[in-house]
Amino acid sequence: MGVVIYTDEHTSPVPPARIFKASILDSHNLMPKLLPDAIKSIELIKGDGRAGSINQINFAGGFAKHQIDEIDEKAFTYKYTLIEGNGISDKIEKVSYDIKFKGSPDGGSISKMTTTIYTHGDFEIKDEELKAGKEKVLGLYKVVEAYLLKNPDAYV
Repeated sequence: MGVVIYTDEHTSPVPPARIFKASILDSHNLMPKLLPDAIKSIELIKGDGRAGSINQINFAGGFAKHQIDEIDEKAFTYKYTLIEGNGISDKIEKVSYDIKFKGSPDGGSISKMTTTIYTHGDFEIKDEELKAGKEKVLGLYKVVEAYLLKNPDAYV
C-alpha cells in the first residue's frame, strides 16, 4: 500500500464557528441547496452524526460514502474517511481528511486540511490529479464562504 499526504491551508474573512457550522455541521442541508446541479442530497445512513456514523453524498454522477472518524464542535475539527463510491477504485483504497478551523488575527478563520490517500500496491497519483482534487475542495470552500458573506445572519 502506498500513502500520499498533502496539506492545504486557506484563509477566510468568516469566523471559524460560522464556517464550521455551515460546511460541516449543516452540510447535509446547505450543500445541496448551494450546488443543486452537482450535489443532489446528503443522507446519514448509519449512526447519529457523531464518530462512527456514515454519510452518503449523492452526486449527479454517482455517490460517495464518508465515515465520520472524529468531530469536535468546540475545537472546530472534523476527521472523516471516504470509504466507498466516487474517488474509490481498484487503485485507491480510501482517502482520509483532517480539517481544522482556527481564528485568524483579523477575526476571520484559517482552515487547514490534511488529505491522506491510501493506494493499492505501488500506484502513484499524478500531480495533475492531486491539483484537480485540491481545486475541487477549494471550490466547495469558496461557495460556502460566499454564501456566508452574503448572509451575515446565517450560522451565527
